[in-house]
Amino acid sequence: MRKININDWNRKDHYHFFSNLDNPFLGITANVNITKGYQKAKKNNISLYAYYLHQSMRAINAVPEFKLRIIDGEVYEFDTIHAGGTILREDKTFGFILTHFTENFEIFNENLQKEIAEVHQTTGLRLNNDDISHDLVRQTTIPWISFSQVLHPTNFKNGDSVPRIAYGKIFELNGEKFLPVNIEAHHGLVDGYHIGQYFEKFQQFLNE
Repeated sequence: MRKININDWNRKDHYHFFSNLDNPFLGITANVNITKGYQKAKKNNISLYAYYLHQSMRAINAVPEFKLRIIDGEVYEFDTIHAGGTILREDKTFGFILTHFTENFEIFNENLQKEIAEVHQTTGLRLNNDDISHDLVRQTTIPWISFSQVLHPTNFKNGDSVPRIAYGKIFELNGEKFLPVNIEAHHGLVDGYHIGQYFEKFQQFLNE
């Protein structure tokens, strides 16, 4: 982790302007073509959720702006961003997971499955300190709805700058499969260009 010198930063004006807003978050929703990712997951008998979550985190870690966080009024860049998430239980409550990111899918998936199993064996939110951590992206899956927009709960009063991602219900169009993806990020740190980079990288990794 390294501290950004805000006074010498080319985003100094952007940071101060958007940080003074009541809601400094920018949100964009787009449909990602998941056809090849779906086929690969099915062919290799792996969880589609685990597969696209890993590719999404690869994309997040490939865009430096998504590694920036505001902590006590200062801006820091983390080396690696991890995957926060929500897992539904049989009683329809959910628990939080925190899966450490690695480029190796097998290791990532092994850690993810352990987190999922622990959620099913516990009750409550299972916070894992992700309410105070900064080196993560908070994510949720809403597999019942092919949404076009999402509003995430955010605590603006404490200077929260952790991005949020929501994945929706996969739908078919002209014989191909699409995944609705919503992403929100603090506009003082991230612009539409950087969100566009995330979607471009996500699509690229899914098509590999």
